[in-house]
Amino acid sequence: MNATAASVDPAIEPAQDAPVVPPHFEQDAMPRLLLVDDEPRLLSSLYELLRDRDYHLVTASCGKEALAHLSRVRFDLVLLDLRLPDMSGHDIMDFINDRGIDADVIVMSGEVGIEAAIGALKRGAYDYLRKPYSREELLKTVANALQQRALASANMRIASQLENSEKLYRYLVDSSPDIIYTLNHEGKFTFVNDRAYQLLGFAREDLIGKHYSILVHEEDLERARYVFNERRVDERASRNVELRLKCHAGGNQDRTFNNTLMTISLNSIGMHVPDHEVKKLEFFGTYGVARDITDRKRAEEVISYQAYHDILTDLPNRMLFKDRLGLAVIQAKRKMTELAVMFIDLDRFKLVNDTLGHVKGDELLQQVSVRLKDCLRRGDTLARQGGDEFTIVLPELRDREDAKRIADKFLECLHKPFDLDGHEVHISASIGIAIYPGDGESIDELLRHADIAMYQVKALGKNGHSFYHNSMLDVSHQKIALEQSLRKALEQNELEMYYQPQMDVITGRIIGAEGLMRWNHPQRGLLTAGEFLPFAEENGLMLPISDWMIGALCRDMLQWNAQGGESIRLSLNLSPQYLDRGDFFEKMRGALVRYGISPAQIEVEITENICIRNPQYAIEQLNKLCQLGVSVAIDDFGTGYSSLSYLHRFPIHTIKIDQSFVKEIHDEHGHYPVILAIISIARGLGLHLIAEGVETDIQARYLKANGCLTMQGYLYHRPIALSNFMDLLRVQDIGAPQHQAPQLASMQS
Repeated sequence: MNATAASVDPAIEPAQDAPVVPPHFEQDAMPRLLLVDDEPRLLSSLYELLRDRDYHLVTASCGKEALAHLSRVRFDLVLLDLRLPDMSGHDIMDFINDRGIDADVIVMSGEVGIEAAIGALKRGAYDYLRKPYSREELLKTVANALQQRALASANMRIASQLENSEKLYRYLVDSSPDIIYTLNHEGKFTFVNDRAYQLLGFAREDLIGKHYSILVHEEDLERARYVFNERRVDERASRNVELRLKCHAGGNQDRTFNNTLMTISLNSIGMHVPDHEVKKLEFFGTYGVARDITDRKRAEEVISYQAYHDILTDLPNRMLFKDRLGLAVIQAKRKMTELAVMFIDLDRFKLVNDTLGHVKGDELLQQVSVRLKDCLRRGDTLARQGGDEFTIVLPELRDREDAKRIADKFLECLHKPFDLDGHEVHISASIGIAIYPGDGESIDELLRHADIAMYQVKALGKNGHSFYHNSMLDVSHQKIALEQSLRKALEQNELEMYYQPQMDVITGRIIGAEGLMRWNHPQRGLLTAGEFLPFAEENGLMLPISDWMIGALCRDMLQWNAQGGESIRLSLNLSPQYLDRGDFFEKMRGALVRYGISPAQIEVEITENICIRNPQYAIEQLNKLCQLGVSVAIDDFGTGYSSLSYLHRFPIHTIKIDQSFVKEIHDEHGHYPVILAIISIARGLGLHLIAEGVETDIQARYLKANGCLTMQGYLYHRPIALSNFMDLLRVQDIGAPQHQAPQLASMQS
């Protein structure tokens, strides 16, 4: 029969009398066989023998047809007769080999000579069957050839998969952000990925065969010995051990790593192989992963540093100071030595903060911290407690004189002016000192007693230092008691307004008075405002006290008005805290309406620092008062950071010359330029002028001669209760000679 008639490939033209291949042989999964024989009967019987198997069969009756099929279709197996009419089977095998056709060949030949078989086997024939062959022999040979081919194909596929898997694994390992390594039982590197070079600068060839210790920082070698020689493979294995590894490049730069060894399920840790002779696992090395945590460690260090340091001044904060003080106390106790704790509070800092703003205040604190640090000994600790408060521990004192010398150095260095962007600022400090163990053996005791000593300095005029003494504790307790009783004073109606008259020195008449608060303390008697208002400011009581003061002033004014006396103006000092509160204007207006008081009878005294602290807001609030009819005076003019431009912008009616300038007048014919300048400013701006604290005739004559015609002070009257003040006004109204006023003042004292 014609060989091509048996082809199942539609691309191959079928020949006559060739059996048709069943459709199910079209499946690509079936092995494809090419049957080549020039004997139609043998070719047909061969076809019939194999057709019931799951093979895809194609036949060829000559060499040309066989070559055509081989050129166009892939075959798994060729059953080849060596003797063909147009060429030999060897020629077909040469064609297969030359073209690199992937097909196995089983030679079927009637040749009796050995050369034919040798020629076929040399050309790579899978087997050589001599005709006539048995049915079983042929089927077995074909099955074996296809099975071997399938195994070879599977092996190639597995090898390819392994190769791809190895490439993927190596890619993943080399692309890992961590250093991945293996060590043998001697601790020498057997594998390391590319990350080691990227992070440490060591190439793979620099490390393979080298001991791990070439990478480890000398101080960490002992800890590293347990990690790099890890044998355990369970949860006991080393985890998250931090080591420092050396970098090949970059000099002595150390990087910190987290070296983690894991079990097999977690990329393995100890590496073992079975030892069948002793029936146990034999250790042959370790597997590890080193993760770069340098940035994390640096971030942790920054966070830790910030947790224990003041961000503004870079000094230790309260927490770190207590820690160092605790260590210093332990050392002092062990060595039986003394140490000093200082508490420093800056004088006039609030004034700078209020006038120049918080930014300049922060700059001042930074400059102060630098100066204080320069005064310290080695081993001393300076810390910022908060605000304008600093603490210092001076360990290993020889005697108290050491602490005194350092405190004097502090005061001296702070005495020099500070430059804040062109603003020359002068400050001082109040320093309290407590000595261990005499003034306390605990941290809290030492700090509390140093704080008490500091407040003693404040009370005595500031700008100095003082050692703690037990007697100060009584003063401190009095202060606490004062704060507590002040809260009750409002409820129990213990506060009272006193008035210091303001005199027209030309007519000798009282034209106004400044309202000053007094506290009728049930135990301590009459207290002036300076004795309790600072505590009120510290404890948030200025707002309710200011509310009370406005009401009291209006009630007192109502009593005078009810007697039909001459209209006078009463002034009151307004706290900066009260001005900052948005509803103070409504409070003022409400009180005036409630008591029926004319706004023209009220003058509000403010310090110039209020104007500079928040100019625009102050302008808005003061303008509201002026629109209401209340006048505004600047108290203590010239003592703060005054600016003439503010006098143009603010609705101000009166300037008060501070008593600190008046006290300097000792000669009525002398020259006092500050006072003359203030008088000139008031005259030039058309403002009313009042001198405070006038106590001598010389002062009064000098002020009058230079144009200041309104005065208040002890020369005329001390602050007096409302009843006495009303008596003075009644005497004035009935025409009593006013030259008696100084004598009245002495009687009132």
